[in-house]
This record gives sequence, structure tokens and C-alpha cells, in this order.
Amino acid sequence: MNNGDLSFLEALYCSTRMRELAELPWDQSAKSAFLNQQFAAQHNYYQAHFPHADFQVIESAGTPIGRAYLLWSDIHLQIIDISLIPSYRGQGLGSQLLAAWLERADDQRLSAGLYVESYNPAQNLYRRQGFEVTGEDGVYFKMLRPVHQAKY
Repeated sequence: MNNGDLSFLEALYCSTRMRELAELPWDQSAKSAFLNQQFAAQHNYYQAHFPHADFQVIESAGTPIGRAYLLWSDIHLQIIDISLIPSYRGQGLGSQLLAAWLERADDQRLSAGLYVESYNPAQNLYRRQGFEVTGEDGVYFKMLRPVHQAKY
């Protein structure tokens, strides 16, 4: 991952949190400083706690449009994070990516898991793909998709 990727990832992270901060009475510089600090904390956490994860920048025609952080093991796929820039959301790209990762998991007979905010509409996509809520902590739903048979 290079500095250009890191700058893109920070801007992407900020785009995923803007709606959440819209109601706060902070000026834009305070919101930006908060989001930059939060991105750094999340990035450092992911690097420290998931050193073997596959950290991907998603591109379209050579232009970065998203990120995916996936941790593949011998028995499980943990989807750590998926994010797309706003102009690519809601067009089915996330569904296509998820389907491809789950097909690979099925081929390898892996379960899959993820965490999603309780208010995030993406949980509907995850349910359609066979994920079920197996826990919650007040902010996140823990979702699990058991091992599926590969389609041959």
C-alpha cells in the first residue's frame, strides 16, 4: 500500500461517515479532524489485529473506487470491511464483489462472517446471501454464513 492509496482510503473512510456527522453542530474543520483521527485509529487497528488480511483497493478502469479487507483462513472468510465511494454505491458492484468472494468461500468450503452497523441497509444484501445475525453489541450485528456446498 503506497501513500496515494492511504490518501484515497482516508477520503473513502470520511465519505462513509459524513451522513453520521451531518447533525453535529461542529464546523467542517472539526469534523474533518475527527474523521482523520478516526481513520488513523481504524487503519492502525486493522494493521495490528489483522496482519494477514488481504487489504485491497478496488478499482474501475484504473481509478480507485473502494476498499475491501478480507481475512481468509482454512475454515473461514472474515469480511473485515467493504466500502465504495458514493458515486459507486447502490449500483450492484458491492453485490457482485460479495458474490465472487462467497463463491470462492463455497469452493473452499469456508464459512463467512462480518459485522455490520444495525442501521446499515447493506444487512439486507447480507441476509439475501445467506448471512444470519448471530449476535449484537448495540451498534453492530455479528452475521455468519455457514459453509455452503459449491455449485458444480
